[in-house]
Amino acid sequence: MKVTKFEELECWKAARELVRQVFTVSQEGAFVRDWDSKSQFKRAALSVMNNIAEGFARYHDKEFKRFLDIAQSSAAEVKSMLYVFEDLKYLDQEVIKELHARVDKARNFTLALIRYLDNKEK
Repeated sequence: MKVTKFEELECWKAARELVRQVFTVSQEGAFVRDWDSKSQFKRAALSVMNNIAEGFARYHDKEFKRFLDIAQSSAAEVKSMLYVFEDLKYLDQEVIKELHARVDKARNFTLALIRYLDNKEK
């Protein structure tokens, strides 16, 4: 099946789930008072989702891969921030665990798509 719009990509769907949860949890607890961390956390999650969409709209696979690489890097940024929030006890341990799983899912789907595009070129 040929993908005709970015909303069909599994990596974008996973990133959308991540964004939803990041936005939800960033309205709770210590996040209410830490505007800088909350803003960066939300922007990093949005970057995952939006770079996948923007890359999909590019004409060449090489450009698409560049945007996918930015997306997976932003996912790593979200994951790194989760360790800060865990250390500072901003979020419950179960929420941290669930967010780690969501970010890993989005990043792994994105990396799989990059590998697919790499193999397609060969």
